[in-house]
Amino acid sequence: MRISELADRSGVSARMLRHYDAIGLVSPSGRTEAGYREYSQADAWRLFQVESLRSLGLGLAEVRQALSRQAPRPDVLIDALMVRCRERLAAEQALLSRLAAVSAASPEDWPAVLEVVHLLQGLDSAHAPERQRAAFDAASSDAPLAALIAHALLQEQEPNVAGTLHWALGRTEGSGVGVLGAALQDPDPALRERAVLALAKLGGAEAVETLRGSLLDPTERVRYRAARVLGGWGIADAIPLLIEQVLVGAHDVEAADALADLADDPAIARQIVERFEAAISDGAADAQTRGRICQALAEIDDTASALLERLAADPDPAVARTARYVIGIRNPFRRQVSA
Repeated sequence: MRISELADRSGVSARMLRHYDAIGLVSPSGRTEAGYREYSQADAWRLFQVESLRSLGLGLAEVRQALSRQAPRPDVLIDALMVRCRERLAAEQALLSRLAAVSAASPEDWPAVLEVVHLLQGLDSAHAPERQRAAFDAASSDAPLAALIAHALLQEQEPNVAGTLHWALGRTEGSGVGVLGAALQDPDPALRERAVLALAKLGGAEAVETLRGSLLDPTERVRYRAARVLGGWGIADAIPLLIEQVLVGAHDVEAADALADLADDPAIARQIVERFEAAISDGAADAQTRGRICQALAEIDDTASALLERLAADPDPAVARTARYVIGIRNPFRRQVSA
């Protein structure tokens, strides 16, 4: 078949077929009497092989090696191609994220676009002082840069810069909750925990609703932190996880503080006390756990009095002593009389 026919059948341009011939990759088996290229079925099959390998990302030199059996083993070469592909995808994702950040800032003209790009470059700097300076600049900008700041905050590892970004997020126009909420679904638990911390600093009804889902996070430290934040905001859904933290001794002091805030509501106070009472009654709470329960009951109203009296008679001397101490600080007058 002539070159034009092969081009029509294969979808490879005649110009590319001539290039393949020039470099010896796909050459016609013969020539017509007039000197035109004449391709055989075997030549067409060779072209199919070339295009198939090129579709995997191989360069022409690698295609030549593969077809001449001089290339590395297929698994080795394919693994290398996968690495290249991931690198390209990462670069494209980085570009997409940058474009999304510029779009979210709603620039009205090209100078505004340049301002946002300048801030992005500062926030992406390898030097912490430059990132911190960019955060200060973003906080003083009139542009809605909250989504940009939220994205930078999720990536930040340096505590001082993260603190500035937290500060800037609360002062920047726009909302970063969408970015932070999306991060709560990320496979990396460390990133999810940073998102919880950022939402805790941000506050507000939107942050509350976004954080509720983190009470079901598969990673313990993430759901525990979300519970402490929500408990401090007065969200009763956090009570089971706050009780659990007291029982297991994971950030139990902070969890007890959140429970005390929630216990301002008498109905919630009764719920908290009943849960602690159940933990003691089923025999699963050891002496250390019972001691933590005593401490957690210290700032809960009279609803906790009966349980504290029971703990004051605990067979473990340390638990009983802790309970009596808590009863004393809850009732200073009673403590003076007994003295």
